[in-house]
Amino acid sequence: MPSLSRTRLALPLALALAAFGAAPGAGAATPPAQPKEGPGGQAYAAASVVKRALGRAGAVTLAYYGNGAAPAQGRPVAVMLHAWGAVNPQAYGAWIEHLARSGYLVLFPRFQEVGRTRPVDASGLAATLVKDALAELAGDQEAKPDTGRVAFIGHLAGVPLAANLAAHAKETGLPVPRLIFGAMPGGIARDDKARGIALHDLNAIDPATLIVTVIGDRDARAADIAARRVMREASAVPVDHKLMVRALSDDHGFPALSATLAAPAGGNPAYDVGQLKLPTPDPKQKPAPFKWSADMTLTGEQTVLVGQINAAGTDSLDYLAFWKTFDMAAAAAFSGQNAASLKSNPRFIDMERWSDGWPVRRLSLETPRPPAPAKPAAAGAAPPAPAAQKPSAKPAAAGRGQ
Repeated sequence: MPSLSRTRLALPLALALAAFGAAPGAGAATPPAQPKEGPGGQAYAAASVVKRALGRAGAVTLAYYGNGAAPAQGRPVAVMLHAWGAVNPQAYGAWIEHLARSGYLVLFPRFQEVGRTRPVDASGLAATLVKDALAELAGDQEAKPDTGRVAFIGHLAGVPLAANLAAHAKETGLPVPRLIFGAMPGGIARDDKARGIALHDLNAIDPATLIVTVIGDRDARAADIAARRVMREASAVPVDHKLMVRALSDDHGFPALSATLAAPAGGNPAYDVGQLKLPTPDPKQKPAPFKWSADMTLTGEQTVLVGQINAAGTDSLDYLAFWKTFDMAAAAAFSGQNAASLKSNPRFIDMERWSDGWPVRRLSLETPRPPAPAKPAAAGAAPPAPAAQKPSAKPAAAGRGQ
């Protein structure tokens, strides 16, 4: 029979365990909230967001900007290019609201109709949508896009799309972006016949462009390979204008922070596309010819990932690993600074602290290696035959794949 002293010791322990089991995470440290001010913070200039649908049926760009008059110099433009299959801006609504209330004009081109758009046509469609939207808003004194301050934000397959748009900006009439911000790059195809987005000739990206990619430590290999490939193929952009960022998961407290492929998304029902009145088809206009191909459909793996994106909430990774890093990278790019200004700023990698004071795992930074110099030819050796030039892929004609 247990002694009375043992019984007295065991009872509080049992009650504590029961309470812990009844409320998972009870008593655990909580992650940092959104900063009150500064990059990634909530000291917003606008109280609400204006939401508009631009374009025509089947070729719609959604525009968002803060209520009230635009600044005299106009609003910087953030073009958000969604992951393949994640066509509802609701999935990115929290980030869109942060950008719009911070002063940006946010454009969300719906370059994909799920089950009807071929990946090979996506770059051309996106370029046309963005160009048309900027033209429609050019004289709008509330939207007032400042085309000298443009950033492209891509998520997964949206990253190679952002790179392609930047590479073709001059020939398609788009403003040259000052920043390409790639969150969890992915979806890069071997060529135009493979499933995914094939990279065009990224050597055409303007050398003054700042390129920043952010990957996580979950499902990291594919995103790491894709980020390095974009950096490598954007060969005209100098190394000091490139920066690779890695966000690290942290389970010190509850809820844990998990840097997955879906982490950049953060849903907000107020941005559900169903709440906007979209352009209706013109009954006099014949629909574009349609021919089905297998790459229009989502694979089982893509369907699961899109489900994760649509269900994603917001947490410290959003505020500090994506929103803050973009805010700081855009400020650097728009003022003509290179990646060194970000690397030297300790706030850029800081992820703040759990509620018990323990630091959240900081971001890690890496500058891509410069290309290796060509080896000198041996004395007397015949010069190598010139390599066959890969033709530059052009954006698809407007209307294809719709």
